[in-house]
Amino acid sequence: MTPAQTLHHTMAHAPRIRDDMTVEVALSLMAGARVDHLVLCDGDDESTGLVTLARLSVLRDAPTYTDRVRLRDVPER
Repeated sequence: MTPAQTLHHTMAHAPRIRDDMTVEVALSLMAGARVDHLVLCDGDDESTGLVTLARLSVLRDAPTYTDRVRLRDVPER
């Protein structure tokens, strides 16, 4: 598979969530769905990217983290 095909395949099988969800809720959803990533969508349900369990775990462990951080506020790497 090419990288583009891999990303499309990955996005097709991951739960889709709105980017206004908090990190805490996203982590809970990942645990319940037993997945390691989610597809982020904007208000028009357009895919805007992926968020991974590893990325959110690092963010949650940061000293500046609060439980009010929304996925749209997560800095891109």
